Amino acid sequence: MKGTYLTFFVQEDRTHHGILVYEWLLKEARRLGLKGGTAFKAIAGFGRHGLIHADHFIELAGDLPVEVTFMATEEEAVRLIAFIEQEGQSMFYIRVPAECGFINQQVRS
Repeated sequence: MKGTYLTFFVQEDRTHHGILVYEWLLKEARRLGLKGGTAFKAIAGFGRHGLIHADHFIELAGDLPVEVTFMATEEEAVRLIAFIEQEGQSMFYIRVPAECGFINQQVRS
């Protein structure tokens, strides 16, 4: 399948409508018909403000980047980005053409 690899970057403690933004993104993408998505918590990173955030044992969690990725059709990607914009959310994203598929896919009964 040819499609779009769509990645969003959010701060792990950021919320929208009372839930964490990365959880909100996954929930809404599923509701909008995307077939799958994954959230990855970083161990360190920096963004547009240049501040380095790192996971240390003694620090409280909350300011690390979370990467939320989807493999979607072009139409699904457009629909998800438009929905995020409509919700008034501001977040950095990467959108690239991609191809995906299964190797030796087994038929499940």
